[in-house]
Amino acid sequence: METIKALMTRRSIRTWTTEPVTDGERRIILEAAMNAPSAADARPWHFVTMDDPSVIKQFTGMGGTEMLEESTFMVLVCGDVSKEIYPGFWPQDCSCAAQNMQLAAHDIGIGCVWIAIHPLEEREQVCRKILGIPESITPFALLAMGVPNEVLGPEYRFDEERLHSNKW
Repeated sequence: METIKALMTRRSIRTWTTEPVTDGERRIILEAAMNAPSAADARPWHFVTMDDPSVIKQFTGMGGTEMLEESTFMVLVCGDVSKEIYPGFWPQDCSCAAQNMQLAAHDIGIGCVWIAIHPLEEREQVCRKILGIPESITPFALLAMGVPNEVLGPEYRFDEERLHSNKW
């Protein structure tokens, strides 16, 4: 898929079939995540992968996350401040990794939705409890994936009123 086409057609998919995401597809998605840009190339991230339905189901009680039970593959993106070279950039770096995962998943036909975790302390604690995340690591975003069970057309979101040229 061409890059611009992927950017313009990616949509959040919230319903999946029971077909698993293959090991090869998982590898592509995680390689894309780790190829994301980061401040000073510090790569202050860790990824927890999940495919066990009993683990995945535990995330459905966070409010607005009931659909996660249908996901066959999830990745929790976590920030590690100890890996930063320039303090404070880890959320941007983890966002780049998460976006790369979404685009890679879309490109290979896997549906994905981003569930915000950080800075919602309650959600961070849920992730820590379920997955045993140490206090030194911050759960950042949960990406739920699977073979799509819905087809959403592209949305054109360009808004001329939000452009400012050379000054506000």
